[in-house]
Parts: sequence; C-alpha cells; structure tokens
Amino acid sequence: MRHYHMMINMKILFLNLPYKFNISRASRWPEKTKSGTLYYPYWLAYCVGVCQREGHDCKLVDCITKAYTTEDTIEEVKSFAPDYIMAEITTPTCAYDYEVINAIKAAYPSAKILIGGTHATILPEEVLRACEGIDYILRQEYDYTVGEIIEADDISKVRGVSYRVNDEGEDISSLNDYDLSQGYEVAHTEDREPLDDLDSLPYVSKVYQEFLNFDDYAYAFAQKPMIQIVSSRGCPNQCNFCSYPSTMGGRIYRTRSVEDLADEFEYILKEIPEIKEIFIEDDTFTVDQNRVIDFCDEIIKRGLKPVWSCNTRVDLKFETMKKMKDAGCRLLVCGYESGNQEVLNQIKKGITLEQSRAFAENARKLDIKVFGCFMIGLTGDNLDTIQETYKFAQSVYPDMCFFQQSVPFPGTGFYKWAKENGYLITEDYSKWLNEDGYLNCLVDYPYADHKEIEKLRDDLMSKYYFSFAYIVKTFLANLDWTEFKRVMRGGTQYISFRVKKAIKGSDNLD
Repeated sequence: MRHYHMMINMKILFLNLPYKFNISRASRWPEKTKSGTLYYPYWLAYCVGVCQREGHDCKLVDCITKAYTTEDTIEEVKSFAPDYIMAEITTPTCAYDYEVINAIKAAYPSAKILIGGTHATILPEEVLRACEGIDYILRQEYDYTVGEIIEADDISKVRGVSYRVNDEGEDISSLNDYDLSQGYEVAHTEDREPLDDLDSLPYVSKVYQEFLNFDDYAYAFAQKPMIQIVSSRGCPNQCNFCSYPSTMGGRIYRTRSVEDLADEFEYILKEIPEIKEIFIEDDTFTVDQNRVIDFCDEIIKRGLKPVWSCNTRVDLKFETMKKMKDAGCRLLVCGYESGNQEVLNQIKKGITLEQSRAFAENARKLDIKVFGCFMIGLTGDNLDTIQETYKFAQSVYPDMCFFQQSVPFPGTGFYKWAKENGYLITEDYSKWLNEDGYLNCLVDYPYADHKEIEKLRDDLMSKYYFSFAYIVKTFLANLDWTEFKRVMRGGTQYISFRVKKAIKGSDNLD
C-alpha cells in the first residue's frame, strides 16, 4: 500500500522517549509495573518498517531500555542527524515528555518533530499549545502518515495531521523563522481512514531484530524472551474505560490474513529461535472465532510448534479454545472487570457472569493459563460491588490476577462520566503518576475517596496473592521449571514492590 511515489530519501529517527522509570508507552495502562513487564514500542516499530520500505534511512532507539537521560537522547539525535524525529506521548507521561521534546528541539532545531499516540490523538490542540517543540501531531494510526508528510507539498492534504498555522493559514513549521509568540491557530486535517490492508505492514519482528534487544522486554505472565506482534486492529466492543478504540485503532475491526499471520509465526520460529513466547497484542484477538480456528488449523497444518498467548474475551467458545490449545496457546489474558452484572452492563462490557464462569472452567479443563483483569471504581461500583468483584475473582481463580483502579483516560466514556459528575480530582497530567512511577487514583467517589480506593486496591491484591490457597495452587500448577522461573521472577518483583511500600509507610506508591 503506497500513498505517494517516493521522490526523496530522508533520515528519520524513531524515539521511544526517555523517562524517569521503565514505563510502557505502548501499553493501555502506562505506568511503572510491579512485576517487570515492559512492552515493545510496537506502534513506532510498525511505522519504521513502512518508512524503510519507502526508501527512508530509519533508526529506532528505545531510550527506556537504554536508560537514556535527556542529554543522552540529544546526543543520539545529533549523532544520527535526522531530518525527522517520530515519537509518542501518553497521558501519564506527557508533562515530562514535553520537557524532553523541547530540549531536543532547542539542541537540534533543524529536525521536524512528529508526535503520535493516544494522548496526542485525542487532545492534539492542547498538546501543540503545551509543547512548542512539536511540529506535527499524527493522529490515529500513523504508519503511512510519516511518509506522506515528508512527500507532501501541502500538509493540509495529508489526513490525520494537526499543526500550527498563521493568520494566512500557512503551515508555521514550514516557516523556520516564525516566532510562536506572534500567535497561531491549530489546523486539523480530516481523520485518516483506518488501515484496512494490514497485510501491507512489514513484519514488526524484523524491525525488532534490527534495532532492539529481545531480552529487554517482558511480560510477567509470559516466558522470556517474548515478542509482541499484532494480527488485527480496532475493537468493535464498547467498554467505556478503554482508550485504544477511542484513539488509535478505532472500533472498525480489521485483520491480517491467516496466511500472513502464520507466515510471521513461522519466520519468528525459524529466524529468531531464542524467542520463547509470541504474544498477539491485539485489543481482542478472538473477535472472529472462525478466523482464530482457521489460523490454528494453518499452524497445525504447517507442523509449527509455537508457544503463544493473546488478549481475549470471556465469550470464547470451548471449541475455539481447544483449537487454540492444540496450536500452542499457553495463556489467555481476559478482562473479567467486575463480579456484579449491573456494573458490567453500565460499563458496556457486553459479557455476563455466566460467560466468565464458563470461560474459567473451560480454561481449567484445557490446562490453559488465565491472566484475569479486575477493576474497581467502575461506573456503577460501590463498596459492596467491589467486594462482590473480589469474591468473584476467588471463584474463577485465575492463575494470575490484577486488581486496578479505573483510570479516566481522555476520550473514554469513563472520563466523561467522572468529569460530568465532578469526581475528577485533577486534570493536571503531571500528577497522574506518583514519585515512584505508579498511577495515582484520579477519582473521588461518593463512597470512597482516591486514597481509600488505592488502599482497597492494594489490600485486594495482597489478599489474593498471599492467601495460602493461592500459594499452594501456584506451586502445584508450576512444577515445570520454565513456568516456575517465570512465576518466581514476577512474584519476587511484586513482593519487592510491597516491601518497599511498607518501608516508606505510604499508601500512595501506585
């Protein structure tokens, strides 16, 4: 899929910007994790692959894994001498990101700085007014936007871009001597059409091979080293707390062909044999269960023996789940969210408690591990429903469990609900993360303030993980040495987090 004829080769530096902590900007939940998880910068990496194919000289640098300071990053920029710099920002990190971007622009003003990601997509004007160093905001999926900007004589013709203009409507970033203090307006081109031909994207695994170190990335629930790839974009479900469908991927579900996905699996198995597990980082891999079955049949037909995991929903049928197991699926990540049906209805989750129970039982029958996600402080929650959620978590008993407070990401229905009811405690994004890199609770409810929610969340996590029943179950279920090492790695890091919190005597480390 080519949008323009390439006329000129440019140097493009893709940066996963530095931060004070190890943080996963590509995660739907950007914060310092308690169990060692670190995502690949996969949105950036896909764009690298596209731009390389279009003839550009590209470099991808993960400043997080390299533990770069702002000064280190600037040296990297000067060394590569790019014409363009592409990076992402998120809501929890944006205040710090602005400082880094402005420092880069001041030290190397000749490069045009392009910024994408969830926060920039939903609040492009606010971002441009907050950070002078940014030249262009690339909204939504930006795989092809970078190349189109480089080739375009008129930025207004490139979809999915927000930028500054003067009184005459001219693109200020093309006027190198323009003083922003003279004033400007922000122009927005039409939204991009969601990319429908996902087979047109290069294998992200090849980009990782060229620029990244596989050992730098991990999931607490995955064998290491692991790799993240995407098989679809967009999510047709309506969960009111999820930011990705409201920002990046949209709600139009699009998929790679079964053959293309199986080809990349085969490539990884043959060319990157050190990879222990492939994680399919779709919003929901199992939206089309017939496609899932076709993919599994293709894997089996080729005689491949991958170990893989994915995000799913609890409406997964037993037949589909069994086929996935036969094709090497080790673990399913699902959002149970709540143990109260009315809460599930209010958050538009589109599932029933009966489906959740059946999902858990089927996973046990098939010996597929489950990472269960639960949230507290959802729309419709109260102290009683939160306790129902904990009891429900005990009843479905996932192998790994996550209790987290609801987060009002801009652009979501949950944000709108919290704001309209006056529950938000701040709209200062610099206060989203505490001094240790964990997400603060940002909502005061009629039944509990933000500190009480944080304490309740921590108590639920501790009760679940330090219960005698869970410890025994985990030990007996992970006698296999590979699984035991994975559990010990994640468990040690989480215990370290709790000990540190106890020593500091604070209930606000998250």
